[in-house]
Amino acid sequence: MKLKYPIAIEPGDDATASAFGVVVPDLPGCFSAGDTLDEAVENSKEALSLWIETVLDDNGTLPAPGLLSLHTKNPEFTD
Repeated sequence: MKLKYPIAIEPGDDATASAFGVVVPDLPGCFSAGDTLDEAVENSKEALSLWIETVLDDNGTLPAPGLLSLHTKNPEFTD
């Protein structure tokens, strides 16, 4: 079974070399970043994998992915 977790991206700025931040709302403490949008998305895949691996190694359970439509209504992730 393949789980797909939505990510929230905080816009960076290529002109000022500000990184793009990435948060996985359904996985507390799971975050990443990248100098470009593509890099941020790619780095989030590694962060997700490591977060999941750590939880499973500790015999924890994975939360179900939330619906993207619900996350977009969360004021923390608007814009």
